[in-house]
Amino acid sequence: MRPQSFLSKPISSYYLLLGSTAALTVLGLVMVLSASSIHSLETSGSSFAIVLRQFLFLILAVPLGFLASRLPLARWRSVAKYSLLGSVAILLVVQIPSVGHTVNGNRNWIGVGSAMIQPSEFAKFFMILWAGYILSKRERNGETHTNVIALLVPSFVVVMVLIMLGSDLGTTVVFAAILVGLLFVSGIPFRHIVFASIVGLAFVATMIVTVPNRMRRLLVVLHPFSPEYYKFTGWQPAHSIMGLASGGFFGVGLGASRQKWGNLAEAHTDFIFSVIGEELGLFGTLGVLLLLAALIFSIFRIAIRAPDPMVRYTCAGIGCWIAVQTVLNLGSATSVLPVVGVTLPLVSYGGSSLLATFLALGFVLGAALRDPAIAPAVKRAR
Repeated sequence: MRPQSFLSKPISSYYLLLGSTAALTVLGLVMVLSASSIHSLETSGSSFAIVLRQFLFLILAVPLGFLASRLPLARWRSVAKYSLLGSVAILLVVQIPSVGHTVNGNRNWIGVGSAMIQPSEFAKFFMILWAGYILSKRERNGETHTNVIALLVPSFVVVMVLIMLGSDLGTTVVFAAILVGLLFVSGIPFRHIVFASIVGLAFVATMIVTVPNRMRRLLVVLHPFSPEYYKFTGWQPAHSIMGLASGGFFGVGLGASRQKWGNLAEAHTDFIFSVIGEELGLFGTLGVLLLLAALIFSIFRIAIRAPDPMVRYTCAGIGCWIAVQTVLNLGSATSVLPVVGVTLPLVSYGGSSLLATFLALGFVLGAALRDPAIAPAVKRAR
């Protein structure tokens, strides 16, 4: 009998999830230090201020993810029942004038002491959890005739409207894509998904056309180096492309990026992929893509194997979230898509994003540990 290949074994998903998460997190910490050092020195007098904040969030994120992986499924169901209400509540808090803060034109932040928290990042996970609970309840009760669009879409629309009140189109697009992904895995007819997608695209198009700055961001995708756009909305995508192009195959060396010296704004957040390409070259960017692909693959594989419908739907939703956000971030960095201001999961600077992602990945890890084919193998490995 031929020995099983690594990927054919169920436990491979567990190791891929852990390995890719750890590798992306460590790489992200290193690249945040490199990409933020100049900006951090200018704004706080220390090259390490930003990366230290990220490290502190990581210290909180790791035990949060661990606790999430150990939380019993019954507890998750209890949380899921009220996740919609919790998501709406925290997004409403942002709209309170004395509480919510505006950063880079988007009102989507809450000040907690000296830290800034972005509630919409946590709402991503909790809305997925709520949707997983609703879809699983439908499946358990045998209510396959129930209109899934009527079950999910109105609640997601309410959340997206609350986010758009803060002018955050990028996060709204992520929520819309998560919704489409959940509709797909729920098994509804494809024509219904197409219809929902057309309505969503029409909404996004309206939000772009009615705001001149967003319209310019869309048009600049075609010609970021055009004299008409270069010194304005084309500056970020143009210098992002310069950074990627100047890296070559092997990069200019860790810490040696030239674009981060004031040319590329948000180098440690939205455009960290450009700094990776400049400093680590083509092979560095391919390595990041491979790790992200391994992470997304492991999440969907765990989702497919999950016997519990709520776990299956929730893991699939988390996979859609990370996949869509990855595509949007890389599309912005390569000027294939307009700049939408979303982070690269586990890599970009952002405490709220890191905490929410670890919380979600903790749920997926818990799903893997409940798999009867994985749990015994993990115990033997220990």
